[in-house]
Amino acid sequence: MAALNLPVISCSLDPASRSRTLASASSGLLREQGHDSSVIDLAEMELPPFDNDRVFESPAFRRLHALITAADGVVLAFPIYNWAPAASVKSLIEATGATGEDGRVAAWFDKVVTFVCAAGLPHSTMATATLGQSLMLDFKCVINPYTAYLSERDWERPEVLKADRGERLAKTMSVHAELSALLAERSYRSVWEV
Repeated sequence: MAALNLPVISCSLDPASRSRTLASASSGLLREQGHDSSVIDLAEMELPPFDNDRVFESPAFRRLHALITAADGVVLAFPIYNWAPAASVKSLIEATGATGEDGRVAAWFDKVVTFVCAAGLPHSTMATATLGQSLMLDFKCVINPYTAYLSERDWERPEVLKADRGERLAKTMSVHAELSALLAERSYRSVWEV
């Protein structure tokens, strides 16, 4: 498999974020497979909240848009709050997914997207469904059916991270890389359409 560009975006703004730890582990697993993978931390980017106006003048917006556009696949690592992905994830997608009259084109078209989540309870495993559906329908993304989901209880027992949950993270990254490789040579390119 040829080396792919597979960035991991850490979407938590929490200084003690567990999803940031998962982002680093995900990037490491992808690099072990020979891919170019770095962690981009939204907490360091200072991306303004999406306002469909001044956000597009932000250096953080320009960097993130270029990064996503150039990627073969994107891993989104984020916390689950109130049974849903953190608001910072949605704001990132709204900004970099906007298409405008000024020639701006969404960065997300045809990307393979994988979710890596840190949550309080083990009961929110379906929290990514709406986000995945939105990326799929709006931008024709291919959503990795494997999600790495770790709850508060998994962190209480470190041996679980090394065993069951560690194996799941490794498989999730392997599937992400394989899907990205298979779709890198696709014959179509999507645009904004219904």
